[in-house]
Amino acid sequence: MTSSRDTVFASVRRALGVTSLEAPRRQEVDGRLAGHPRGLVPARAQIPAVERLALFKDMVVAAAASIDHLPSADEVPSAVAAYLRGRNLPPTILRGGDARLASLPWHREPNLDVWIGASDGRQLAGLSHAFAGVAESGTLVMLSGPDNPSTLNLLPDHHLVVVDAADVAGDYESVWTRLRERFGPGVMPRTVNWITGPSRSADIEQTLLLGAHGPRSLHVLLVGELLVGGA
Repeated sequence: MTSSRDTVFASVRRALGVTSLEAPRRQEVDGRLAGHPRGLVPARAQIPAVERLALFKDMVVAAAASIDHLPSADEVPSAVAAYLRGRNLPPTILRGGDARLASLPWHREPNLDVWIGASDGRQLAGLSHAFAGVAESGTLVMLSGPDNPSTLNLLPDHHLVVVDAADVAGDYESVWTRLRERFGPGVMPRTVNWITGPSRSADIEQTLLLGAHGPRSLHVLLVGELLVGGA
């Protein structure tokens, strides 16, 4: 039985006059997949580490998100509790099973109710840990899985994300390189989400609406400092 996918690809091949079996075309595709050619990297991303971190914080704010720069991960529970209080939200947070989040001193905030798991859409606030940050655009890179369920990126009204200062790269290409190094050839998480600011849309009469397709508030918890002279 022919699927709709097969029908679409067959139509494309007829329009191009190819069969997909041509050796030169297959070699070209295989070479590109194996070689990982880098795209253009903006000049503003090619800066020293300390400036890169400052640019990341500026771009997070420019994307309509908020950010706290914390001296250590031990400050995360207090920062989460302060965020919820400051917005008159219930003292409840849903997080994934990430070991870095699990090891935090949640006992310092006894009034904070911490749940673990994927979101079903009923939670107001969720907490994730990012794989990386990208300075050129203030973007957070999120990997799917039980440690950081993708539902936390999409369903709660308020998304709080922890990212280590040492994991803030200058550009997108550097993050793709890190991903390949971590998972190995031909292997990737099911989903890699790139999040820049809260969800938004201006489809209706060009009026900007936050929370159109996901969280209407994004709060970044940047943790730690860079070593002096770090690259």
